[in-house]
Amino acid sequence: MTLNSIPFAFVLLALRFSAVICIMYLATSKGGLAVEALRNEGQLYTYADYCTWDDGMKWELIDGKAYSMAPAPAWEHQRYSGRLFKQLAVHLEGKSCEVFAAPFDVRLNADTDDNTVVQPDLVVICDSSILSGTGCAGSPDMVVEILSPSTAAYDKSVKLNLYMRAGVREYWIVDSDAKLVHTHVLENGRYFVTCYVGSDAVPAHVLEGCMIDLSEVFR
Repeated sequence: MTLNSIPFAFVLLALRFSAVICIMYLATSKGGLAVEALRNEGQLYTYADYCTWDDGMKWELIDGKAYSMAPAPAWEHQRYSGRLFKQLAVHLEGKSCEVFAAPFDVRLNADTDDNTVVQPDLVVICDSSILSGTGCAGSPDMVVEILSPSTAAYDKSVKLNLYMRAGVREYWIVDSDAKLVHTHVLENGRYFVTCYVGSDAVPAHVLEGCMIDLSEVFR
């Protein structure tokens, strides 16, 4: 069957169904923040402080405030992260950009206050000069976060605004339960969001010619 032979009403219905799924996702993304700033809540820290912590817990710093993360993601989370990493790595083979997986310290304001460090699931870096120590000192070109129940609201709100402020050019939020990906592309200081469902091919806008096959990610 060719595309031209598919009834227009059927195509329109499919598009509407996809849009409804994405709208339902956005409507249910609100709620309390499961991640809490637990380390001496009134105190602010820097990356230098962060490097001295050896309590076995995973922390992120945002504007000096320490947030406790889930100790380890579910195995499904690791599966989808690995499949995304593989597709990105294959596309970037022989190119100037490179993909990295957590644990990887992203210091978003290393040249100023140096009080913000996060560990996204995946990052793509095209400027190798910002690679430093256990991660990078500067904003990656692309960040991918795969939602976990304990961090979903945090990734959709706190981190989204953080990455936008820091100038991360593209931010993906992957919902493995709903089989959805929301891409956020930075234009004029704001993110513009597009929703993709589990059978789509998703363009990575900051990587020329890169298309991620979600049917392979979510199979």
